[in-house]
Amino acid sequence: MALEAQLYVVATPLGNLGDASPRVRETLAAAPAIACEDTRRTWQLLSALGIPRPPTFFSYRQGNEEGVSQRIAGLVREGTPVALCSDGGYPGISDPGYRVIRLFATEGLPYTVLPGPCSVEMALLLSGLPTSSYTFKGFPPRKPGPLEKFFLQERELPHTLVCLESPFRVAASLRAALAALGDREAAVCLEMTKLHERVKRGTLSALIKEFEAHPPKGEATYAIAGANPKFDHSEKEPEP
Repeated sequence: MALEAQLYVVATPLGNLGDASPRVRETLAAAPAIACEDTRRTWQLLSALGIPRPPTFFSYRQGNEEGVSQRIAGLVREGTPVALCSDGGYPGISDPGYRVIRLFATEGLPYTVLPGPCSVEMALLLSGLPTSSYTFKGFPPRKPGPLEKFFLQERELPHTLVCLESPFRVAASLRAALAALGDREAAVCLEMTKLHERVKRGTLSALIKEFEAHPPKGEATYAIAGANPKFDHSEKEPEP
């Protein structure tokens, strides 16, 4: 398979190798250069897929994005196809990738996206919450003030809210959501596509109790219902 000289933004499996499409496999096998978030993780993926290490194989991660973006652009200008991937899912979606994609877009350099697994849409569908419109906000802030503001901005909006979170901070994140949004329906998705995938659905208050008693393991993505009385189980004050 001969590749055109452009950037290939490649969505890679979240866990299950069966989610790597034939197109993704062919592109990674044919690419003479691969830029990836972690060369060790991507080499494990390539090995599992039976793909040899490419001649040019280097890291594109938070902290070196600006310089490496220029390197990638230089390779494509010279006629070398480059595949870009992160540790799982789409590069640029809460993973390194935005800077080089923006560079290619603004300078008119050719690039394309190879679709594949994404934790955002998967969690949205697994949650059982409305899918007609949603907001994805990545990882919530860690400090209390910014975290409170993060959720208060969503208080009156009807969209389902999707966020990523460290398993060590799930309960704290949900507590902040409860304080800002009320006791809405939500779902926490863990280890999606992997052997121990599981989904916990319920109100925010119930999920907080669950994860305080049993801290989760594995990568977490959660969804919270938007501002709709149908999905809000907060205790209402009686009318005078």
